[in-house]
Amino acid sequence: MAVLDELTALRAQTLNDIANAATTAELESVRIAVLGKSGSLTGYLRSMGSVAKEERAEVGKAVNAAREAIEGALDEALCTLKTKELDAAIDAAAVDITLPGRSQQIGTRHLINNIIDDLTEIFLGLGYTVGTGPEVETDYYNFTALNAPADHPSRSMQDTFYVKDLSGDVADVDGESDVLLRTQTSGVQVHFMEDQELPIYMIAPGKVYRRDVADPSHLPQFHQIEGLVVDEGITFGDLKGTLEYICKAIFGADRKTRFRAHYFPFTEPSAEVDVSCGICHGEGCRMCKGTGWLEILGCGMVDPNVLEMSGIDPERYSGFAFGMGVERIACLKYNVPDLRMLLEGDMRFLRQF
Repeated sequence: MAVLDELTALRAQTLNDIANAATTAELESVRIAVLGKSGSLTGYLRSMGSVAKEERAEVGKAVNAAREAIEGALDEALCTLKTKELDAAIDAAAVDITLPGRSQQIGTRHLINNIIDDLTEIFLGLGYTVGTGPEVETDYYNFTALNAPADHPSRSMQDTFYVKDLSGDVADVDGESDVLLRTQTSGVQVHFMEDQELPIYMIAPGKVYRRDVADPSHLPQFHQIEGLVVDEGITFGDLKGTLEYICKAIFGADRKTRFRAHYFPFTEPSAEVDVSCGICHGEGCRMCKGTGWLEILGCGMVDPNVLEMSGIDPERYSGFAFGMGVERIACLKYNVPDLRMLLEGDMRFLRQF
């Protein structure tokens, strides 16, 4: 009978293919080719209706016997191949326990955080308190309350990022429609003058944002530490003595300082503070551009208008304020030529500190 001969040949060929399968994927291909929906043996089962009645029983018996033999061989081969593949995977992932172990490096605080911590400790030692405030601030606290109204030219020097809500409209905070990422931590000082009892001796460290293009001396996001003192009888001499002490505490007792007249809208008189170059010791070099001095911060006596807007009587109280960039302090202290190096995450550079 031709059909029986075909079944015998198919059974023999399939068993041979199963025996020769080297992987579970090859074995699955054999199974699909024979027992799948379009498989060769499945085709015989579907065509049983066309077999003559007198031959149907014998053919059906032969088909079932072939299927049972093939399924049994498939199960046995699958078990064997899975075991081999698991053993191979274990061998490939084996760890040589005789190799020396790799020690895990202990992380350290970033240089910027270390500088903030060092400066904070210095000011705490002088009796100052540490204040914090929101990074998303209103126009009033960032500019207006600091003697810089909407038409003031100093605003162009501190162009910043304004905040919009999900609808695309400018965000609103406590009725103030102009909401922005703060350009300075001076807004924290205004909050302190409004909320805290006098006298005030405080610093405000934190992140600030400006629309600057990143280059060796500018970053669009950086850290500031600003300070404020408001008390009776505060003079420029107090400001000068405080900042001279701070500069020596940061850079060393041998460093000199100088004050240069400058302009800030919220202080009068105002000054910029320089420290003598640590590379050339004031003789002049490339680091200080031949001047012998390095600019480190701005300062001044608090403008009476700023005190008055915060509800403080300028006839009775006076004060001084100052601000310094943490990244700049770090670069000047450790002679780093580019601010961007602090943020690139190069561990070869950061491990030096």
